[in-house]
Order: sequence, then C-alpha cells, then structure tokens
Amino acid sequence: MKIAIIGAGASGCFAAANIPLSSGVEVAVYEKTGKALQKVKASGGGRCNTTHECFDIPELLTRYPRGKQLLRRSLYRFGPQQTIDWFAQRGVPLKTEPDGRMFPVTDDSQTIMDCIWEQMMRNKVQVFYHKSVVAIVPASAPGSGFTIHFADTSVVSADKILISAGGFPKPEQYQWIEKLGHSVQAPVPSLFTFNIPKHPITDLMGVSVPDVTIKVAGTKIVQHGPLLITHWGMSGPAVLKTSAIAARELADRKYEFQVVINWLNDINDKDLRNTLAQLRRDQGKLQVHHKNPFGLPKRLWEYQMSQCGIKEETRWGELPATAQNKLVECLLRDLYTVKGKTTFKEEFVTCGGVDLNEIDPLTMESRKVPGLYFSGEILDADGITGGYNFQHAWSSGWIAAQSML
Repeated sequence: MKIAIIGAGASGCFAAANIPLSSGVEVAVYEKTGKALQKVKASGGGRCNTTHECFDIPELLTRYPRGKQLLRRSLYRFGPQQTIDWFAQRGVPLKTEPDGRMFPVTDDSQTIMDCIWEQMMRNKVQVFYHKSVVAIVPASAPGSGFTIHFADTSVVSADKILISAGGFPKPEQYQWIEKLGHSVQAPVPSLFTFNIPKHPITDLMGVSVPDVTIKVAGTKIVQHGPLLITHWGMSGPAVLKTSAIAARELADRKYEFQVVINWLNDINDKDLRNTLAQLRRDQGKLQVHHKNPFGLPKRLWEYQMSQCGIKEETRWGELPATAQNKLVECLLRDLYTVKGKTTFKEEFVTCGGVDLNEIDPLTMESRKVPGLYFSGEILDADGITGGYNFQHAWSSGWIAAQSML
C-alpha cells in the first residue's frame, strides 16, 4: 500500500514518523517548499513550545476557540501525556515552564525536528520538495486510490492520502480540496499582535507587564496574561490569546477596534480606591512618582503619571481628586484604538479550514471521500498560544497514521 502525505509540517511529518517500517507500507511526503518542519523550527523563539502541561482534557479544550467537536475525541486518544511519552521514548525529554508551556530540555527546536526526522528515516519515508499539489483525482471506484497532480506537471498515484498542508491564508488556495467535495470555512489570521500607530505608549517598547486583563471593547471577549509593549503596539500572550479567541470578529471589523486594559489584572475599582486612600493616610509625604505600590515597570508608571497630569513633586497626601480619578481610569480601564495587525514572528496560525462536520474525529478520514484523511492546521481547529496548536498537530497526525494502517 502506498500512502501519500501532502505537507512536511508538524502534523504530516509526525504522521509519517508513526507509520512503522514493519507495516509494509510505502510512505512519501510531498512538500511545496524546499524545507520541512519550518514552524517547528520557529516556534517558541527557536525553542519549540512542544505542548502544554494541561492533562485535564475538559480544561484543555477551553484553550481551543474552534474545533472542540473533533478535539474532544482526538485529545483523549493522544494528548499532552502521550506527546511527552513519545518524545521521551526517543531520548527527548520535555520540561515545564512556570506558565505550563513545555519545551525540550535542550531549549532548541532542532532537537524536536531531529527526533521526528530520524524516526521518519527509520521508517524509510521518502520526502519530495517543491511539489505543489494542483489536483487530487479519486479513482472511479470509491476507495480504489488516487492520482495526485503537481504544479510541475508530474503525477503520482497513492492508495491513501493524508492532507496536512497547514493553513492557507487565501480562500482560493483551498480550491483543489473543495473540488474533492469538501467545504471550507473561510480562513482568517489568528495569533497576531495589535498595531497602535503613533500612540505615545509605543515609546515604552520593550516594557513587559506580567499579568494584565485585556478586553475587546463592546464584546465579552476578555483574556489575562503577560503583555509586551512594542514599537508598533502590543504583543505578548494576553494579546495573542485575545487575537485567537476574537479572530473572526476582529477580521469582520477589518482590524480596527478598541481594547480596554486593566494593568493591575484583577484589581477592581473599590479595591484600588481603598489602596489609594491608605497610601494617602500612611505614606502621604512620599512622592507619587517614586512610590509605585503596584509593582508596575518604572517606565510604565511614569508614563501613567504623565497621562494623568501628576507632576513629579506631587505627594500622595496632596494628590488632587481629579488626578486620582484619572489614575484609577488609566490603571483599570486604559483604552487604546487598534488599527491593524502584525503576524507574531513566524508563528502564523489560520482560523478556518476544512469543515469538521465532514471529518470522522475517530480516524481523521473524510466522510465524503474514502481513503482521504486530514490532520493539523488544514482543519478548522486552532488553539491559543502556548503549545496547543502543536498538540493538535501531533494528536491528529498520530490518529491519521493509525487509521491509515
């Protein structure tokens, strides 16, 4: 039996690595670019955020804005623990960081790439580069194989096909899949940073706040986590999670919207005013500029002082009521207008893809075309930042491999 895998990304290569040589199956991977596993290489700043230490599957499912009906089945069969075990059995132990993200102990994505690649080579998998698919033609008798046509005019045959080509940013790039009878949810970007052009806060580029609450104004979308101020606007896990959860809504708004930031995360109005009253009472002689009671970065605190019109010599005991009210608003309900987005490094993720109603979640096989399988980002399933998208890639790729056998 011949199996063709379309796409040498995380999911496709992982599937190939899980089809053992002893199965007697010939496996060929076809990649449209000249390199394999490129997102694995870029992930986590070159360290590869391989998975997340969340072993409670119902909780894990909350990290995926889309695709829960499929992931509810796949993650129980091959979840984070199975991922950890798979790499450990091949000499690649993973470690957990304080926020739950998991990386190879080497802190080098090449370790993950080599592990998968070496297993593929042990399985005698053939890899062909610069092979862009233009059409897949099923045999006249259902389940009797396929003919794959490539842009370079070459043609190959296969008994079964796994499409793991990643997410395409443009709808027209899915046409060869739609011609097979599959529906596609329109793709829009996910995991992107917020552009706030010409705003003075961008002068604080490089400042990071460990825990904020960010809300998309006019919606119920709220996320928590670290935030990084950049020269173009805002980034960091809190922003990336928000972009994933709100991907379709923000696309509909053409990436022009407002966000409200609570720089103190979960501190509310009443608690903050009580704290300020205590500062007035107990430390009234200290200058507001030099007494930052909230642990905010110095540059951000000074920026907020200037925004509130609080002079450097002002003491807590002399802080005018109007300035205090402005400070409360700036700390708890800081409003910013976002105009545009920027892809987060090379970790582009697409929201959208092949309709999950047309896929069997137990096998990853098409419900429309026998012998055709899908895995990874090509499906309409995606997670927030933190290792969740790779976990979906491993889970769906592993299940497809077992099913094709």
